[in-house]
Amino acid sequence: MHQQLEIRSLALQDCEAISASDNPQGQEQNPYNRFSNKRKLVIVVVTSFCGVLAPFSSIGILSATPELSDYYETTDSIINISNALYMVFMGISAPIWAPISQIYGRRPVMLLSGVLFSAFSTATIFAPNLPVYFVLRMLVALHGTPFLVVGTAIIGDIYTSLERANALSWFLFGGLFGPAIGPLVGGIIVTYRPWQYIFVLQAALSGFALVLASLLIPETIHKLGDADLYGLGFVQKATQLWRRANPFRSLYLLSRPNLAMVAFASGSIMWSMYALLTPIRQVLNPRYNLTSPVESALFYLAPGCGYLVGASMGGRYCDWSLQNVMHARKENCTPEDRLRCSLVPLGIITPACILIYGWTVQEAVGGISVTVITMFVQGVAQLFILPALNSYCLDVMPERGAETIAVNYITRYIFAAGGTASAIPIIQSIGLGATTTIAAGFLILAAIGIAVTISRGKYWRSKAMGG
Repeated sequence: MHQQLEIRSLALQDCEAISASDNPQGQEQNPYNRFSNKRKLVIVVVTSFCGVLAPFSSIGILSATPELSDYYETTDSIINISNALYMVFMGISAPIWAPISQIYGRRPVMLLSGVLFSAFSTATIFAPNLPVYFVLRMLVALHGTPFLVVGTAIIGDIYTSLERANALSWFLFGGLFGPAIGPLVGGIIVTYRPWQYIFVLQAALSGFALVLASLLIPETIHKLGDADLYGLGFVQKATQLWRRANPFRSLYLLSRPNLAMVAFASGSIMWSMYALLTPIRQVLNPRYNLTSPVESALFYLAPGCGYLVGASMGGRYCDWSLQNVMHARKENCTPEDRLRCSLVPLGIITPACILIYGWTVQEAVGGISVTVITMFVQGVAQLFILPALNSYCLDVMPERGAETIAVNYITRYIFAAGGTASAIPIIQSIGLGATTTIAAGFLILAAIGIAVTISRGKYWRSKAMGG
């Protein structure tokens, strides 16, 4: 009975939110109607731009790896380790910032992280030696993830469940377009200027993002978490703050099977993505006799264009499919129905593209057109998957939306770090075809996990609530 009430309440909440948006009398009571559609669009655009920054920095420096290794008198592998650590710290920071945004609001976290991200990006320009460079890269990463985690929570704050996947797809486009365009921009820069200019550009972009956020992003959280702390003594307040801001509290959410399955699916996508993007220069330059960083960096445009096409369709399809289920079942729709639209792109399309890419490049068949098409299609497919996964995280625990997204992001970037650090050694050891086969295997396992979640998620959530 408790389980049925939980699912029914979610469906009713969404229906009531949509109804209120058409009802002027419900305008003030409904938190999703605080902002006009134009204002919401501005918020999505600004948060998406902010979301470009940290992922751009994660992989934009790849084109300058030889130049960095020469400058710091080290090897390409050591520089790749710095990139892997960057993504590890992106993941680590997610459960730190997310609960803080639940307590003090989204806007303060966005602005503070923007200031620090810009400051440490500027400092990286002047890093005198390799240890300082490593430390500054990790500090940049710590303050870049809030753009992604809090940005996702902001989308959840302003859009109802039945319409947020479309907004999330455009927000996620920023986070995925950063890694796609970063190496091309980096390749152009290191062809004509020293590698430090990559961080000059990064600092300038982050400063611009900070100005946009300060002017155009309002506070969106429905209820601040510190509202009930007023009047408490110092010890009581400190105890409550630690309990709510404790990052391990967010990590505990991974003990819930449904969230763990969704996190694994997100991580598998990121592992395959970074394992694909990281070694492009080392893999495709010899395959197609390319000589300059710019030539190989042009291949990053293929998934980038795929992300753009996917952003325009994936979220809309995700919302449309959920609305169809709700209309067919009335109040019997469950949050897990959101995941159904991700099964085919996750379990079939993306693995197939990665396998075709890996084996055709290794066996030297098909030419550049096959490489570009497979990279493009898997880019489109990713934005049919990730909006569904992110929306599900917001749907199942809306009161802790930032934290559920945080545990998803920590898994993503731990997997991304693994893909970045291991891609070249694994390819050198077993070949590109076998490496992409491993990546495809992860994705198929993830799709099986999502299918199980669709079937068992309602039971798992009821059990977690003591039902």
